[in-house]
Amino acid sequence: MTETGLLHRRSAVVTGAARGIGAGIAMAFAREGAHLCLVDRAAGDALESVAKECAALGVEVTTVRADVSAESDVTAAIAHAVAEFDGLDILVNNAAILTTCPVAEMPAQMWDETLAVDLRSVFLCCRAVLPTMRAAGYGRIINIASQLALRGGPGLAHYSAAKAGVIGFTKSLARELATDGITVNCIAPGPIDTPLAGDLPAEQVERTRLSLPLRRIGVPAEVAPSAVLLASEPGGNLYTGQTLGPNSGDVMP
Repeated sequence: MTETGLLHRRSAVVTGAARGIGAGIAMAFAREGAHLCLVDRAAGDALESVAKECAALGVEVTTVRADVSAESDVTAAIAHAVAEFDGLDILVNNAAILTTCPVAEMPAQMWDETLAVDLRSVFLCCRAVLPTMRAAGYGRIINIASQLALRGGPGLAHYSAAKAGVIGFTKSLARELATDGITVNCIAPGPIDTPLAGDLPAEQVERTRLSLPLRRIGVPAEVAPSAVLLASEPGGNLYTGQTLGPNSGDVMP
């Protein structure tokens, strides 16, 4: 059963849905009645596990294993979702990778891979959904950035640059699509307890926690409501080109 049905009968693609923030958003959307296409490149049973949890809430769920930095994979994944649900209302670009390395020591391959997964994928997925959303005269695009796009971080220049690109891209696309009935927004979370952040050194995570005004690192369930707001009506109706910041006070614009 859904909680309030804010997304009843809506269909959504969520990338990077096998864990962390993507899984949290998928579950929140399912509770609100959205049918879901969950996309991830992860091997193993994680993606199917999230899909089963969402389906148990009474919504239709399909999964696609895809590398969203690859144009052909994105084209196939979006086509699958559109065919499955006879359209597509919501896109959540969440897929990302996170590594750490000082710029002076960073291999070009690390830089290129991060921008491919964290920024190029957003462009590819957005471009792929536009014909369907424009034809319907409706769409909600939600891109997951990071507070590091606004403040930077040592050893995270590649990640920060990619996420800053996501914010800039979001603002430009929002202006392009405003008259088409399509809103485009960002969520820029602060430190969140996810497997992605688990790749960071423990001492770095603790330093970050102590620097936060709230002195607490968030969890995916505290980010997901922002996505529900932006995807819903009337809650998300007047947001476009905006960046919401569930970040424990780390950045106060």
